[in-house]
Order: sequence, then C-alpha cells, then structure tokens
Amino acid sequence: MYSYQRRLTYRILFTALLLYFCFAVNSLGEDTLPADEKLGDILANVTPGLQKELAVKKLDLGAPIFIRIFKLQKELEVWLEKDGQYRLFKAYPICSYSGYLGPKIKEGDWQSPEGFYSVSHEQMNPLSSYHLSFNIGYPNDYDTYFKHDGNSIMVHGECSSMGCFAMTNHRMEEIYTLAHYAFENGQQAFDVHVFPFPLTDKNLEKFRSSPWIGFWKNLQPGYLAFEKSRRVPSISVENGKYIIGRPVKLAMSPEKR
Repeated sequence: MYSYQRRLTYRILFTALLLYFCFAVNSLGEDTLPADEKLGDILANVTPGLQKELAVKKLDLGAPIFIRIFKLQKELEVWLEKDGQYRLFKAYPICSYSGYLGPKIKEGDWQSPEGFYSVSHEQMNPLSSYHLSFNIGYPNDYDTYFKHDGNSIMVHGECSSMGCFAMTNHRMEEIYTLAHYAFENGQQAFDVHVFPFPLTDKNLEKFRSSPWIGFWKNLQPGYLAFEKSRRVPSISVENGKYIIGRPVKLAMSPEKR
C-alpha cells in the first residue's frame, strides 16, 4: 500500500512538472526564438511596407537615424539623413512613459529621463521582455556628474513603463528596423534627444515657474541647434552643464564612408 501511494505521488508530481514546463515554454512565445531568427522574421514582415513609405518621402532604408522625444506631446520623432541634413520620417505616438516633466534623478523614482543620449549597436536588444528594445544610455555624463542613478532605461514595445518609453509592438518594430539597417549600413551610434516639450522661448516662458526651468534652459541650445541646421550638434558636459558644439560628423564605419 505504501509503495503504491509513493508511486502515485511521484507520478502526480512528474505530471505537474511536465505541464508546468509546457506552459512555461508556450508562454515565452517568440522570445524563445534565437535573436537572429526572431529579428529576421520581424524584418521580413516590416521592411516592404517601410520601403514604400520611405520612397514617398524620398528617404532611404539604411540612412543614418536620429531620434527626438517630446514627453508632453507623447511623441517620438524618427529623422533620417538625406544629403547632409536630417529629414523627419515619422512622429510616432508614445503609448506610455513614466512620471512627470523633468529629468530622472534616482533609481526607483519611476521617472523617464530628459537630456542628450546615444545608442550604439550593443544597446539594441531583439530579445527584450518587451518585444524589442534599445537602451538610450542613461545615465550619461551629465547624469553621472550629478550622481543621478538608475539603469536600463529603454525605448521598447508593449504599453507599460517603469521609467522607459513604451511604443507598442508595431511601432517599435518599425523604429527598430530603421535603426537596424542604419547600423548595418555603417552608422556606429545614433543620438536620442529627450525634451519635456519643444524648447522654444514661448514654451519656456509658460513653464517659467517650474523648478526645472534652469535645466530646460541648458537643454534649449541643443534643441535650437538642430531646429536651425537639421544636423545633430556635438554634446559635451563641463562643470555640470551641457555644452553644445558644432554638428557632429556622421559616425560611420570606415568601410562605409
């Protein structure tokens, strides 16, 4: 009797473990695919439609990319380079971001950052838990100077945010595809400028009572430099201030120049 009960118990436990394993595998879905297979499927689905949209605007798949984010408007702009200047391809609605206007200060404040960031190929993640993602590079030199902490601030799919910018899966597939081909074509890094809103004098006057008005005035020259030239300015940090320089040369691999 004891032996029979023991065998029955083992059988129940084995069945439960087997069902759990099957459920876990199924729930992982596409993220169980190897990165190259998952991304290959996405590129195959997304690229034909993108090429048609790009052709209408006389832009090229694989052109250098630049991204601007405006938190108040909940928009992410994708710009592509053409003849030495960037042209707006599309302004994507942001599905969700965390917090309020103003920079991210510390880990766990559920605040999306503001400032000037950069994304290299190593920051791209085709196997993200949020479908697809790239790390914007927070904290940057400015954040580090002021000892702002936190990490893993992403632009990603889905529609939930804990400090990131969630774009939904379909929009993220397009954005990721544009960045992927820019890297494939030789761009070594692309800039991501995150603003509370368009930093015009008129808008800054509206928010003159904000505790972040000094910070936003420091960001404004970077915003205006791109608005004037449609070229991404060089950004450095000195003594806790962003310094805006001349437009940067496009960071391309030597063999692509």
